[in-house]
Amino acid sequence: MLQIISILMENRPGALKRVTGLFAQRNYNIESLTVARTLDPLLSRMTIVADVDPKIRPQVIKQINKLVNVLQATDLTESPSVARELVLLRIRAGMENRTSILREADIFGARVIDSTVDGFAVEVTGESEKLDEFINVMSSYGDVGVTRSGLIAVSLEMKKLRLAPPVPRGGAVPLEAVGDTGADGDGESAGESGVDSNSGAPAIA
Repeated sequence: MLQIISILMENRPGALKRVTGLFAQRNYNIESLTVARTLDPLLSRMTIVADVDPKIRPQVIKQINKLVNVLQATDLTESPSVARELVLLRIRAGMENRTSILREADIFGARVIDSTVDGFAVEVTGESEKLDEFINVMSSYGDVGVTRSGLIAVSLEMKKLRLAPPVPRGGAVPLEAVGDTGADGDGESAGESGVDSNSGAPAIA
């Protein structure tokens, strides 16, 4: 089963490489990865979907929280959250199928963003299963080209997280360290469990 991980991190060169490097070293296959700036241009929000054994998911979150530049990593796999993906699809079809294609696109809530004599360019968002079905339906009408954004997700838990500063470069915990140091046994992130209420660390919604 796939694990959905949301990561709040500093928007700095090399931050993405450290996260993906952790997954590569432990042979966890990344199915999709999206990252972009938050409202604060100094921070980025990353969503990773990876093939991770359910038994070691808490361990993965702890390892990510020990990385330089990472402020907080959260497992959204079974938490209240909303996850969506975007698909841009180009379909080549004859005039005889154009009406049917538009009808199918409307059923799936898709939007035509370009139209030529050769076919359409369509965009659609939704859960991955819905998009898989949409692509299969469109494929029955002609040749298609597909680009997928990868999953993005947001937690629905309306609590503020008080975060510790990222791990200093000189004091970073080696990736090989797998113990529970810096995190509670219930899988709480190092950023949440290691901050005093009067530390002045930023509170992130």
